[in-house]
Amino acid sequence: MNVEQPLYYSENAFGTADSISFRKGVLRIHDLKTGQSSVSMHQLEVYAALFCLEYHKKPSDIKIMLRIYQSDKVICYEPPAEDILFIMDKIVRFDKKIEEMKIEEDI
Repeated sequence: MNVEQPLYYSENAFGTADSISFRKGVLRIHDLKTGQSSVSMHQLEVYAALFCLEYHKKPSDIKIMLRIYQSDKVICYEPPAEDILFIMDKIVRFDKKIEEMKIEEDI
């Protein structure tokens, strides 16, 4: 397991997972939340999408396990591959749009 693992698709799409491992076809992403506000798995789903893009993995070919640790509770979630694919598609599409906008600004 690697801690504070950078995940990188492009200079427009990246993040750092608190803890991540990929062994025997299982991707595990863990996040520690120290605040008291309600939490969402969306950030971890984005990390899973970034991992799949960076390492050329198909979400349907691997098992994805996401965990959030907060206030002595552990929230576990195994997202459907379609959800991660949807996020991957968004990342790719918006990255292209951002790059197009950068080129237009330089003109």
